[in-house]
Amino acid sequence: MSSLSPRRILALTAVVATAALAFTACAGEPSPVTKAVAQAAAPSPSPTSSVVSSIQPAAGSVSGGTVTLTGTNLEKVAAVQIGGQPAAVTQATDDKVVVSVPAAANFQAGSVPVTVTDKSGKPVTTSASTYDYQVQTPVDKQLAYALTYWKNYNTAQYGDLNPVGGDCANFVSQTLIARGWQMNSEWYNHDAAAQWSPAWGYVPAMDNYFRENAAQLGLTEYSFDQRDKIKVGDIVMFDWNDNNSLDHVQIVSAVQNVNGQIKIKMVGHNEDSDYRDLDEAITVDHPGGIGHFWSLSK
Repeated sequence: MSSLSPRRILALTAVVATAALAFTACAGEPSPVTKAVAQAAAPSPSPTSSVVSSIQPAAGSVSGGTVTLTGTNLEKVAAVQIGGQPAAVTQATDDKVVVSVPAAANFQAGSVPVTVTDKSGKPVTTSASTYDYQVQTPVDKQLAYALTYWKNYNTAQYGDLNPVGGDCANFVSQTLIARGWQMNSEWYNHDAAAQWSPAWGYVPAMDNYFRENAAQLGLTEYSFDQRDKIKVGDIVMFDWNDNNSLDHVQIVSAVQNVNGQIKIKMVGHNEDSDYRDLDEAITVDHPGGIGHFWSLSK
């Protein structure tokens, strides 16, 4: 048997040493390098938390509307609030949630926070954290005006008719101007009530004007029993004493479904109010009071 050269002996020693080290590493604790390689090769766990990435549209009417939240794992969404008000979730799937946007508080424009909560009560991460309420439609303009001036009268432009019987019709007419109506020879208020027509500021005359011009003005009359036809911005006429002589008029500021019953809230002058309850008005404030609605299509 031939003898090995010193060089071959050194090479064999290195191979044996390397094998021993490899065997030791496999049998014992993996090296840091081995751990890093294993972690890189392992599949990442799928995300389990919900994430909202966008809200479309990101702006809308102060009267409310519908938006769609998009993202991941959104079937876990339980509740949405827009501007601190509950926004009803009408549809929730893995990648989107459809939400009914409530009317802005007092129909005022501005950017408000959007918060989303999952079924465990935890907040959902969202990069779309605000919604921009805007005054866009004729009804928006009418209600934004009404909720601005129901308490602080706009006397500089329209005066105050309380000293001559009441300002309720004057105020309702103002909101219709804000909605887009135009003054004419029958319906007007000039120079801060220096000159005004009965149809503008006197409730019975206003009701007659509405009835005689209903088709042109886009008005439909409904009874108090037809509340399912009524919407925000419509007009409410009252006869407090049921004596066939109208006494009061207000604008509908909210329509609510409470335990299956439609509740009408109103804004107006004289007993100045922003969300006066219709039923309370005709049972508590004026027991036996009657009236009707004028619903607007323009």
